[in-house]
Amino acid sequence: MFSIRQIYDDEIPANQLAIQQVQAIIREQFPLIAETEVKEIPDGLGNPIKYKFRSILFVAESSNNVVRGFALLKQAPDLGFCLLDLIATTPRRMGKGIGSVLYERVREECLHLGVSGLFFECLPDDPKLCRNPEILKQNISRLRFYEKYGARPIIRTLYETPLSPEDDNPPYLVFDDLGQNRPLSRMRAQAIVRAILERKYAQLCPQEYIDRVVASFQDDPVVLRPPRYAKLPSPPVSLGIPLDKKIILVVNDRHGLHYIKQSGYVEAPVRIETILKELEPSGLFQSQPARVFKEKHLYEVHASDYLNYLKKVCLSLAPASSVYPYVFPVRNHTRPPKDLTIRAGYFCMDTFTPLNQNAYLAARRAVDCALTAAEHLLSGRRLAYALVRPPGHHAEHRAFGGFCYFNTAAIAAHFLSRYGKIAILDIDYHHGNGQQEIFYQRPDVYTLSLHGHPNFSYPYFSGFKDERGYGGGLGYNLNFPLPETLSPETYRQVLAVALQKISRFRPHFLIVAFGADTAKDDPTGSWSFRTNDFRMHGRMISGLRLPTLVVQEGGYRVRTLGQNVHHFLRGLWEGMYVPLPPDKPGH
Repeated sequence: MFSIRQIYDDEIPANQLAIQQVQAIIREQFPLIAETEVKEIPDGLGNPIKYKFRSILFVAESSNNVVRGFALLKQAPDLGFCLLDLIATTPRRMGKGIGSVLYERVREECLHLGVSGLFFECLPDDPKLCRNPEILKQNISRLRFYEKYGARPIIRTLYETPLSPEDDNPPYLVFDDLGQNRPLSRMRAQAIVRAILERKYAQLCPQEYIDRVVASFQDDPVVLRPPRYAKLPSPPVSLGIPLDKKIILVVNDRHGLHYIKQSGYVEAPVRIETILKELEPSGLFQSQPARVFKEKHLYEVHASDYLNYLKKVCLSLAPASSVYPYVFPVRNHTRPPKDLTIRAGYFCMDTFTPLNQNAYLAARRAVDCALTAAEHLLSGRRLAYALVRPPGHHAEHRAFGGFCYFNTAAIAAHFLSRYGKIAILDIDYHHGNGQQEIFYQRPDVYTLSLHGHPNFSYPYFSGFKDERGYGGGLGYNLNFPLPETLSPETYRQVLAVALQKISRFRPHFLIVAFGADTAKDDPTGSWSFRTNDFRMHGRMISGLRLPTLVVQEGGYRVRTLGQNVHHFLRGLWEGMYVPLPPDKPGH
């Protein structure tokens, strides 16, 4: 079995390994390609201006991360076309269907990019142009394969004119209209051919040769060679969402354990059920089960005495009982009380966050969900969503509160930080005091929070503008305390500033602590964001083009919660994968 995924950069180990294997296949299958071109592949993925094409790399990968084949696509957004630069499988995998799946994925991508067609070169099946019978046989096989998809050579041009008379196997220029049945105009074809020759072959083709080939395109529209091999009409291009572009969804399947059946307690299981009801029919998500991670990940972020206490007291309580902190160590917090229920105030920051038998278990599972989602980012996925409760962004190094027990986002950030810099953007209505306190002295994790001003909003004692970090972390914490009444337009202006700050930091991963309690009529907030606002905020954030993990925090107006979460994630997905319509030349 194998799966297709897109490689966006060489930042993470999984992508580095895949690119190395692609380079090895190129060296084996295309020995005439210059080594400099092979080595430029990683740089080309992130530097479209330098190479005058946007490189898009797909790999067919087995479950043990062995690359079985690849396709390297070049997009020219200014001209609205794509060029299939290379496609190949490992020799022992030829005829296994990998080439077909890769080519179908390329066609699918082209259609999603909104291009008018796909171009590529293919060696000739004409004995006059290919003198080697064995190579001729291979050329025929390739053209037969592409013809199944409706891709045929453009004829009555000089494109296959060899640079030197003694050259053998001059390539055809093949055109695949992706099943759109739109003719290719002469003017458009000339612009595309010039771009291919000048951008790809500038070092080989003299300008006089390029001008002559371009001028030879005289048919309007261009003429494709009649079918020679295909007997059936070409298959339609799939318009569904490719699996590798779906949002990974990891749901806390044990969140229902933590259920406080108390009037007015808004952090309830119905929150997850409401969100799932909106997400599941959308087709935008790929559900993945949470796997169990070792407790060491908790101890790397939270104090051991705090974790040991939380685990001990929660598991010792009767099933239906809860403990609420009511005595706090203002005078002497060097001597914690022996009674575990009284000691709750020693680690808590409020009087409304209870401890019960299942709080530890549910919060522990939330961490598993976030770490599972983070692992999917490390495997090359771009978007992952941990749908969890209880939330976590108020939990500090050795304190719980605000319905939060473990700082799920912070634990995921620390887990990912071994692979590069992290930015945590908290857009819950309430200040993300937990990750601020946990990373306050670290320069590798940039924490930013947009929230209601602590003058009126929980947790009241943090979230001020002058809290900027300490020691090595000075300047790596940024707060945007905002007024009680706030228009969505003003919020977006502030969000844009925060995103600029993140962009300058150049993180490898983004974690969004997402709260939908910024919504209109949320019982814990005072702002009035509607579904379209959430969608716009998602689009803005995805403009960073970073591998992004979204961790669910607050959001308590059940009536609109699912819609708001869905729209935020859809906006995030659209901004990541749906290009803005280009200014297309006439066809």
